[in-house]
Amino acid sequence: MSIQAIGADGSTVTYTDRRRWLWSLSLFWPIMPVISCWLAISSGQVAWYWGTLAVWYVLVPIIDHLLPADSSNPPPEVVEQLENDRYYRVLTYLTVPIHYFTLIYTAYIVGTQNLPWYAILGLALSVGVVNGLAINTGHELGHKKTTLERWLAKIVLAVVGYGHFLIEHNRGHHVDVATPIDPASAKMGQSIYGFACSEIPGAIRRAWNSEKTRLARTGRGPWTLDNEVLQPLLITVILYGCLLYAFGWVMVPFLFLQALWGWFGILTSANYIEHYGLLRKKLENGRYERCQPHHSWNSNHIMSNLILFNLQRHSDHHANATRRYQSLRSFEQLPELPSGYPLMFALALVPPLWYAVMDPRTLDWADGDFSKLNVLPSMREKLMRRYAPQQLA
Repeated sequence: MSIQAIGADGSTVTYTDRRRWLWSLSLFWPIMPVISCWLAISSGQVAWYWGTLAVWYVLVPIIDHLLPADSSNPPPEVVEQLENDRYYRVLTYLTVPIHYFTLIYTAYIVGTQNLPWYAILGLALSVGVVNGLAINTGHELGHKKTTLERWLAKIVLAVVGYGHFLIEHNRGHHVDVATPIDPASAKMGQSIYGFACSEIPGAIRRAWNSEKTRLARTGRGPWTLDNEVLQPLLITVILYGCLLYAFGWVMVPFLFLQALWGWFGILTSANYIEHYGLLRKKLENGRYERCQPHHSWNSNHIMSNLILFNLQRHSDHHANATRRYQSLRSFEQLPELPSGYPLMFALALVPPLWYAVMDPRTLDWADGDFSKLNVLPSMREKLMRRYAPQQLA
């Protein structure tokens, strides 16, 4: 399907999204744990309960590296038409009920089948991966201005108990991104585990304070159903309560593990890698410069971008937060990740490997100047001795 528009010089501009139908993979991915359950039950092989993890951390990175990276962009003349194409929008809408179906079905399997603990563990972590990506769907929907999309964002975020993300991300992270005061921007030299200890509670605190402040302006306290942090939390409580009632106490470890891996294994991992070590310049008036594309790490790997609604074109997203996923652009001379998110998430779990790959790349981006980087204060001297001893002289 081609889109045509008239360029500034009067010529006709034609654009065809070569990935148009491949974006429908976003509907297939959230149901993968269900497919794993069917395969495990029909074959009698409990290893299938770990299948989603194998696809995410192994198969997707392999495909990412077999396919050439795609840095092509839609012409600016067609962006308005592309953004108004309802096909792309409907895909994000349809993933919302799929995430609920997957959680409820897998909970049913755990609650009714006599599974060994390692099967439950594999299935819980697998559901955690896809429900962590529900946060990505909520991210795409939550940046839009329509009431429908904002409510769909709250509903899908509730499936993994991370409803406060809508407020925290839009009003907090996008304001403070790539600065030392942002708990969701990782500093160079900071491990993902240290990062999680500040990012997860920091996100909850920032979201709550933001809503508390907003409601106070209208003379109301925070304990109201108008609080957009409490709205999705209430959905989560009802959902999890119903699953616990229906399938018993085995739901406690299952729901806890899937939520934990959704929070840490996906969202925290994404926040950790997306701005690692990058820094916005502080101006003379005490404010930070406007966020630019080079304040985010970018990736044009095809397979993972198809699964993630182009989230890996994170540079354009932060520069233009309301732009829809199908029209996000790549730019030249951006900080580029060496792989797509799945492999980078796995790498981050092993800090020495992460540092070996990303610290030199981060320093190269800053031309060796530590003053241009967001560095963990306790690690600054050690990193400077290792990479730039002349700056200590």
